[in-house]
Amino acid sequence: MCPTEIQNYGRKNIHNRDLRIVTIGGGTGNSVMLRGLKKYSTNITTIVTVADDGGGSGVLREDLGMLPPGDIRACLIALANTEPAMENLMQYRFKEGTYKGQNFGNLFLAAMNDIYGSFDVAIKETANVLAITGKVLPMTLENIVLYAKLEDGSVIEGESNITFLTRKSGGKIKEVFLEPESPQPLEEAIDEIMDADIVILGPGSLYTSIMPNLLVKRIAKAVINTQAPVYYNVNVMTQAGETDGYSATDHIKAITKHAGEKIIDRVLVNNEEIPKEQALKYYFMEGAEPVYLKEHEKEDLEDQGIKVIEGPFVDVKLNYIRTDSEMAMKAIINDFCKYFVD
Repeated sequence: MCPTEIQNYGRKNIHNRDLRIVTIGGGTGNSVMLRGLKKYSTNITTIVTVADDGGGSGVLREDLGMLPPGDIRACLIALANTEPAMENLMQYRFKEGTYKGQNFGNLFLAAMNDIYGSFDVAIKETANVLAITGKVLPMTLENIVLYAKLEDGSVIEGESNITFLTRKSGGKIKEVFLEPESPQPLEEAIDEIMDADIVILGPGSLYTSIMPNLLVKRIAKAVINTQAPVYYNVNVMTQAGETDGYSATDHIKAITKHAGEKIIDRVLVNNEEIPKEQALKYYFMEGAEPVYLKEHEKEDLEDQGIKVIEGPFVDVKLNYIRTDSEMAMKAIINDFCKYFVD
């Protein structure tokens, strides 16, 4: 809820209740954001890509014919309110034997899927076990495959191959697309977007975590039509094989192109210097670069009706560079309460 007294937001009375917040993404970026978000609201829904076909998730997808559980699991754990031992168990990865490399949480979701015969029900029952704050929804229940078309005309099949093969070839992604072309989303996901107070995209891999959700046409349409302001967390670093050399505006242009029209109202961009210390050297060796906003980009975005929110949104821990979810959420909540609540 806003830190000051709330009167109303449009036709919605949000006095004395948590803000309805929807996040859209997948992978590490989305789960990191959720950990910061649950400190501000208990009314959270996250819509998660199910395009993953690599690692342990890919093995379960191929062997059991189920949707990939990895990104779903990460978001469930991020929103969980359980003892540390349960989180450690759900994160545990087998080190030896037949299940070497497989994650216990993935196997748990696979078992729940088999018991209930429905992936969305399996997620809800797992959410109950973990006593999560909010909801975790897959973007679709259809078995989809993500493809990337490169600027040279070549096509890469499979989410797990896109970043690897693009880095290997040195090519650049022109666009990504799904097969089947227009999968149906969960109706619950559409309802949550339309009823939201705030919608948040990212952070996360632009083409393999965020974009697949927007390729589900009815999700993109709901994000376009919702009354909620749409915030986009620009990644603090470019990603080798996906966004090499991308500026902040390049990220936004790619999202607009794939969604079919402008969907972003606000962008969060880090303006804190990222240290080039020895411990962080491998990021730069791989070609990853900090994403800052130049003055002409800011003017260009504002001309498009997109407000820029800059701040110290970088978190450097244990040699990892990530978005500081608490700082980002504080900026979003403050902006929303200042500009969208009468």
